[in-house]
Amino acid sequence: MKTIEVNLAANGYPVYLGRGILEEGSLWRKHLGGGKILVVSNDIVAPLYLEAVRSALGKLDFDVHVIPDGEQIKTAETWCGIIDKLIGMQARRDTSIIALGGGVVGDITGFAAACYMRGVRFLQAPTTLLAQVDASVGGKTAINHVKGKNLIGAFHQPATVIIDSATLDTLPVREFNAGMAEVIKYGAIRDPRFFSWLEDNADAINERDADAVDHMICRSVQNKAEIVALDEKEAGVRALLNFGHSFGHALEAETAFSEFLHGEAVAIGMVTATILSESRGLCAAGTAQRLSALLDRFDLPIRIPPQLSIGNLAEALELDKKALVSGLRLILLNTIGKAIVDNQSTRNEIIDAMKRNAG
Repeated sequence: MKTIEVNLAANGYPVYLGRGILEEGSLWRKHLGGGKILVVSNDIVAPLYLEAVRSALGKLDFDVHVIPDGEQIKTAETWCGIIDKLIGMQARRDTSIIALGGGVVGDITGFAAACYMRGVRFLQAPTTLLAQVDASVGGKTAINHVKGKNLIGAFHQPATVIIDSATLDTLPVREFNAGMAEVIKYGAIRDPRFFSWLEDNADAINERDADAVDHMICRSVQNKAEIVALDEKEAGVRALLNFGHSFGHALEAETAFSEFLHGEAVAIGMVTATILSESRGLCAAGTAQRLSALLDRFDLPIRIPPQLSIGNLAEALELDKKALVSGLRLILLNTIGKAIVDNQSTRNEIIDAMKRNAG
């Protein structure tokens, strides 16, 4: 088992990574509060891994709240259901809430933990690759609004993150590949050696080689932890983690969160952002092609579907929560391994990049 520390000024925490550690009761007990426990999961993950958590918690009494699967349920109504469960349990401020599932479960459970009685203890047990390498670390919690993704949320750091990489053994290929978009992102924005390693080890990763997958998760979490430690509330460098996300969120909103998995939309968004970077002269020609080639090795989409309206996507971009008064803030590339924050791209340049990546 490996331990990665998220070093924050006031509320740092450990991330544990290993195979089969979901049942390690000692990990759970050292981070739980003294009050009631609620485990939130979904109807796909609960039948697979709830018993492992039950075994780990032993004689500790806990309640379970199961929500449907899918991005489309990350709504105020589902969030209220968790709050109603907590109230029904007569949960107090010493309550601990465990999120057992992927990014949707973690986001919505974390937001409930942030809001209930102005904040209660929250533990993450991510079971998808995307959640393990990105969503579970850093304290971002949110629900969606019909007008955009993650528009309603709060920063609320977990007490710990327990990553059992064995849970990926039951993850469908499409879900695994969607998580690879976030893995590749780290190499693209700040870790060129990792990007090259991914190029060299794509076959082993696709075969779910345990050593390769664990190394990949560990390096991704280290990258995320380093950035969060520098900028917990996204006032500066943490914005680089949004590479591809503004375009990706627009794609998700425009398709009512039903056509793309989050990582798939981010993959298209990263390529679009790199095409814009090339057209602006910020990075060398061929950068988008190299990025596209690696994404393609994991069967990730890289082009905007031709049936989508570029005009509608541009409007969705302007509502993105990362927009500033001075203009839309995008993350662009200088080269593989170095990203920059940009708010100088014009609307026409952005639309042109989307048109060039459509089809």
